[in-house]
Amino acid sequence: MLEPGQWVRHPDRPDWGDGQVQSVVGERVTVNFENAGKVLVNARVVTLEGVAP
Repeated sequence: MLEPGQWVRHPDRPDWGDGQVQSVVGERVTVNFENAGKVLVNARVVTLEGVAP
């Protein structure tokens, strides 16, 4: 279960770096990645990996 403030990584986009979850609305997760900025991720399609801050 993802929640705002949690740090995550996109398994298929390691070049984006770590990201902090900004919001979770149903399956829509907005993440602010270090190298890609804000990205809207469909949690049904992508399983974000949790990382230590």
